[in-house]
Amino acid sequence: MLKRLCEVLASTAGELEYRLDFGTDALGIDGVDVHVQAPLTLLCQRTLEPFVLPVTVAIRLGLIRREQDEAGLPPECEPLLVAEDGQLHPADVIEDELLLAVPLVPINPDSSLPDAVLADDVADAAADEQQDNPFAVLRGLKQ
Repeated sequence: MLKRLCEVLASTAGELEYRLDFGTDALGIDGVDVHVQAPLTLLCQRTLEPFVLPVTVAIRLGLIRREQDEAGLPPECEPLLVAEDGQLHPADVIEDELLLAVPLVPINPDSSLPDAVLADDVADAAADEQQDNPFAVLRGLKQ
């Protein structure tokens, strides 16, 4: 179970698909290609309704044992610090990448603000413009 990811989701229903390809590149750098597809149910911060955000992650991680080794990675590789014992927990890698894909402020792209809110905003903007406009007096003189 991906506990940290579940904490940010509106619902834990659904399944994710993943593939991890471990190997060594032409430069002799150990790495893992991470491919994840998951429908994440998030809470829209505009409407406060749950919505499904389809997430696809495709990234190459360079496995390093010390932070200093990051400088030796090619630009297309993101660093992944491996524990001293060399153990790598695939679920943690997948969870980390999915957490990075979750937007800071989730907003359903298909949502819109209620008409009442939009009407209030337009009325407020018009009232502010009349009150704060230094040329409002000149407009009155022109008539």
